[in-house]
Amino acid sequence: MPGVSEPRPQQPVAVFDSGVGGMTVLHELLVSLPTEDYLYLGDTARFPYGDRTQEQLRAFSVEIAEYLLAQGAKLLVVACNAASSAALGTLERHLAARGGEVDVIGVVAAATQLAVAGSRSGRIGLLATPATVASGAYERAVRAADPHVHLESVPCADLAPIIQSGFPFDIEVVETVREYCAPLRAAQVDTVVLGCTHYPLVAPMLQRILGRDVTLVTSGAGVARSVERALAARGLENPQSEEGSYRFRCTGEASSFKALGTRFLQMPLGEVAQVELGAARAAA
Repeated sequence: MPGVSEPRPQQPVAVFDSGVGGMTVLHELLVSLPTEDYLYLGDTARFPYGDRTQEQLRAFSVEIAEYLLAQGAKLLVVACNAASSAALGTLERHLAARGGEVDVIGVVAAATQLAVAGSRSGRIGLLATPATVASGAYERAVRAADPHVHLESVPCADLAPIIQSGFPFDIEVVETVREYCAPLRAAQVDTVVLGCTHYPLVAPMLQRILGRDVTLVTSGAGVARSVERALAARGLENPQSEEGSYRFRCTGEASSFKALGTRFLQMPLGEVAQVELGAARAAA
């Protein structure tokens, strides 16, 4: 397996997700670490990841990592809960075999740490895709952080596709969200992890249904802190003083990705390039 050349501070931080949901993480990175350059890839041709097998998610993640490394990434952020849950360990081993010069950061640990630290009652809820819940990654992370904390997990089969499609938030969507929240209300949780990067777009709806005393936790802020620490540890902070650049790639249709992505990022996307991962990997 070919090694990865030693990364340089001027190279981009790469972020990937199954679609546009990871832009909620990218948004936090752009705000918290504005002088860094970023490359975002959305695997929209294979969205959603939530009903994929663990083996598929590991294969997809390695393929995407290879593409991003070929584009010069100095650090990888897996801004997808399903991929992070299934493939983070696989990616760590894959990068180690290539020389270990590039770190990879997932979203599960970041959100878990915030939730456990912030919970008053020790009863935490999780809303996530079926693949993320099935992986058991959040259960393991919570148990490692505090074995006395109870985690109530709810798989949300269709919530990410509804949000990704730009579906109008009508009464049917409200009732769908209300159904997912019911077990969390019954469990009397005081903190809920939004275990999919799409879910912050319906955070106001979730907050209203769950109640104002329930704290919603997303992974963006925790990921930004982890990225900052990882770059500093390797001396890879970008030395430029002005705002960095950000670029976008997707595996599906570019115009729809751009239209929806603007809502998630809350900033202009600029040009979006469509890529073929298999061809890119072969070329690399």
